[in-house]
Amino acid sequence: MPLSLRHPRTLKDYAALAVAIVVSVVVLIAAGVVIRYGFAVNKLSRGIGQTMFYGADGAAWFPLEEHRRDVPLSRISAHLRDAVVAVEDHRFHSHVGIDPIGIGRAVLRDIRAGSLEEGGSTLTQQLARTLFLSGSRDFMRKGKEAVLALMIEQRLSKTQILELYLNRIYLGGNVYGAEAMSQNVFGKPAADLTLSEAAFIAGLIRMPSALWPWSHYDRALRRSHVVLARMRDERLITAQAEQQARATPPRVLPSPGLTRGASGYAQDYLRQQFRAAFDDDNPPDWKVRTTFVPAMQREAERAVSQGLARFRQAGLQAALVAIDPHTGDVLALVGGRDFRRTPFNRATSAKRQPGSAFKPFVYAAALASGLSPISRISGLNNRVPGYDEWEVRNATADTRDTLTMREALYESNNQAAVRLQTQIGSLPILTMAEAVGLSRMPDVPSLALGVGETTPLLLTAAYSVFPNGGFGVTPRPIVQVVDNDGYAVFNREVERKLVLSEAVAFQMVSMLADVVDTGTGAAARTLGVRFPVAGKTGTTDDFKDAWFIGFSSSVVAGVWVGFDRPATIGPDGYGARYALPIWAAFMSRTARLRKPGEFRVPTTVEAVRLCQVSHLAPRESCPTYNEYFKHGDEIPEDRCDVHRGPNAAEVIGGIFSRIGKGIGKIFGR
Repeated sequence: MPLSLRHPRTLKDYAALAVAIVVSVVVLIAAGVVIRYGFAVNKLSRGIGQTMFYGADGAAWFPLEEHRRDVPLSRISAHLRDAVVAVEDHRFHSHVGIDPIGIGRAVLRDIRAGSLEEGGSTLTQQLARTLFLSGSRDFMRKGKEAVLALMIEQRLSKTQILELYLNRIYLGGNVYGAEAMSQNVFGKPAADLTLSEAAFIAGLIRMPSALWPWSHYDRALRRSHVVLARMRDERLITAQAEQQARATPPRVLPSPGLTRGASGYAQDYLRQQFRAAFDDDNPPDWKVRTTFVPAMQREAERAVSQGLARFRQAGLQAALVAIDPHTGDVLALVGGRDFRRTPFNRATSAKRQPGSAFKPFVYAAALASGLSPISRISGLNNRVPGYDEWEVRNATADTRDTLTMREALYESNNQAAVRLQTQIGSLPILTMAEAVGLSRMPDVPSLALGVGETTPLLLTAAYSVFPNGGFGVTPRPIVQVVDNDGYAVFNREVERKLVLSEAVAFQMVSMLADVVDTGTGAAARTLGVRFPVAGKTGTTDDFKDAWFIGFSSSVVAGVWVGFDRPATIGPDGYGARYALPIWAAFMSRTARLRKPGEFRVPTTVEAVRLCQVSHLAPRESCPTYNEYFKHGDEIPEDRCDVHRGPNAAEVIGGIFSRIGKGIGKIFGR
């Protein structure tokens, strides 16, 4: 008779099966945690190091927990030790790492709420989460947390656990530990905290952001009163001491002693990138190898600071991003005027209209469709067919009716950009934008004028497609992460894909070089940029955004200037006036770090000398330049009709012609 599995039929059978499944899951979780974290937990008795970020030069740059200052437990006020235990885990000295009573109470409340509303975590569990896990709230994470807490309690004494906890607990604003927070809030060491000050810091642990002292002081003060009440309930202070502490609210410093200036933006961005990559597990003492060049970062901060100081406009902000166009490596990043005062990172998070800085992608799409840099755009003084409801205007009223694509780009002619869009259609432009990282651009008649939104980081990265030969790149801030045992736990390869032909990419480099040499970006030359560069200015309606995105052969850099709440920068708030000087200062100062060279002319284009004015075959008197044609482009054969003086060949030809006619007359008589 064949064997068969008996399916559970009674409630008792179902309950037994459920218990078996739960036990199996718990055992598997416990085994996995022991295997993965056992060695790291054993090392805790020797103390734990600091996860460090390294620059592209290989030198240690800054720590993950920037403001952490480890001190012995003896140098932390007894008031603070008692306050933390009273409010966070009053059975700390009696449990084994997990508190069954606290867990039971939390489970009941979670069941009623239908979600994880209360964690029931002990100090040891909180320490385990801080050292090894992410802050996500789910049952799997809580299970790992509990197993780690039991392991920590087996390895360390209560005194060691409390010391680690008070040095590592997160208290908001990238501040970890009692000593660092005490210095930031009160300007004194943790050993000197009064009772009211200790209760104030202990109260921050539960909700650091919501109780941030410099923005939510009243909330933090009310929370400190809860801490004092818990201390009285636990008989750690008297009722009289509680009343005295309530009557003397602590005074906080005027502003936190956090990262000063603009450097905080780059470091905060990298910390966010690291934590996003390791949301599940964050063991301590790792090495994070970044793409940033600290020396370039310093110059970026200097350029932004000095550039904004020129205008003395309150609230005016700027962002700067520098990228290696060949790899997408982020070399430097500044997200605003001062991270301490406004930590919002405009380089990565501010979505603004690029204005005319978007036009190069319109022209690139046109070149890819078969046009050349000297293809003519006509009827510029007429309304755009089908779009009579709005009028396209330029910065200046004097506009020729016909321009070549090259001229239209370096003049930043709006009518020409819109004409190109109507000529080739929106789809090639949208496809081009998406391929270089500018997603969700609007399919509207004014697409060519940059009415979509993007961030300085993404727009700067998008320009890499021109100097790198046609490849769209993905910004890469971190290359590798090495754990405390020396193993690479994260590697990020260069991400790039072919978007444009090499020929079209170089045609765009040539055209954008004209923007700097003779067009709207010409001020770069007077501002000290002496080496080969190319780029584009950008200005949005009512002068709300000023841009300059440009590149050398080795660096592409983008600068945005504006207000957080879009408003007119000034009556002449052009990109050339506000953004370009910052860009020029940064590029000229960092040329020694990433030496620029000539842009390489690919074999897929043909250089042809043309008249600089008529863009036709030159006569001897024509000013000339090299135009670059890809396969299939029409090369002009007609001679310049502007400079009509005969060239040498024509003069010599004419002489011989007249001599011939004279001889003919002689012999014809």
